[in-house]
Amino acid sequence: MHNEKIKASLKIILVLTAVYLFLVSIGLMGTAFKGFGKGFAENLIRTTSNPFIGLFIGILATSLVQSSSTTTSIVVGIVGSGALSMTNAIPIIMGANIGTTVTNTLVSIGHIGRREEFKRAITGGTVHDFFNIMCVCIMFPLELAFGVLSKMASWMSDIFVNIGGIRFTSPIKLATKPVIHFFKYLVIRLGAANDIVHTILLVISIVLLFVSLYFIVKLMRSLVAKRTEIVLNNVIGKHAIAAIFVSIIFTTIVQSSSITIALMIPLIAAGILTVETMFPLIMGANIGTTTTAILASFATGNIAAITVAFVHFLFNMIGVCFIYPIKALRQIPTRLAKNLGNLAFKKRRYVFIYVLTLFFIIPGLLIFISKVW
Repeated sequence: MHNEKIKASLKIILVLTAVYLFLVSIGLMGTAFKGFGKGFAENLIRTTSNPFIGLFIGILATSLVQSSSTTTSIVVGIVGSGALSMTNAIPIIMGANIGTTVTNTLVSIGHIGRREEFKRAITGGTVHDFFNIMCVCIMFPLELAFGVLSKMASWMSDIFVNIGGIRFTSPIKLATKPVIHFFKYLVIRLGAANDIVHTILLVISIVLLFVSLYFIVKLMRSLVAKRTEIVLNNVIGKHAIAAIFVSIIFTTIVQSSSITIALMIPLIAAGILTVETMFPLIMGANIGTTTTAILASFATGNIAAITVAFVHFLFNMIGVCFIYPIKALRQIPTRLAKNLGNLAFKKRRYVFIYVLTLFFIIPGLLIFISKVW
């Protein structure tokens, strides 16, 4: 009995270590992609006057920097300077919501070595993609036709414009920052050229991601009994509204919907969580990720910054309120994700085609064509 307790304690310590390395890998990946794409993303955002193309600029820019917060902050800055109108900024914000889901899809690819696990991971990793695409399909036409988001956001920003901002630092970012900086320092000290640094960091992040995911799934399977799986799925499944609020709070604290959802993917891959159980947690993460930007925008006192932050919040909030109460609608993202998971089980290359097409090829081609014409 004593030996079993020691083994269980060691496994818990190893799981926590693997989760920490997993979070470091996501942070490193973000650092690498920002190094590649931040300047390009900023130039891209400045060059749109077509709302439809703006949507795809938001997808491509955020896929490159792997952070909707980065895209949103660039948009806020450009709108504040007067170089981008609110009308053109809103589609970019919507596109950013699709682009930010690429992180979860890339994390789910980390399970590619184990076919059944890969199928579940892809299903869990892409349900966020399909939910956000569905939100865009609903809200984009409404915004173009009636200016729903811009009118509501302007009204809200007038009320909150004189409120002081609250600055908040993510404990996860604080915990992982020293290790991320250490890797960056180490690569620079090894004499890598400036443009190679981010490539090496990306390689390190991918290796860490694969290793940490392998151990998280393996250890969680041995730690979590079937009874715990049933309890977890029943508790969240039967109290979906509570799950949404818990997810909002957690995402507000960690300041990233990608981290909230990425942490669930190993549990889905291990068969501990179902995609239906995960769905309300995704919706909560979508709302929670906007709260930090709202609080930060209050500190600027800039009406345009506050309005853009509220557009982001309203887009996610209305999407959740519209889709979740209607069973037929909330089943669409999960069914599409399951279909992609089944395709991934048969032919793993379909996932790479999906990622490249949705996040890079289609947006890149449309933006290129719009510039040429």
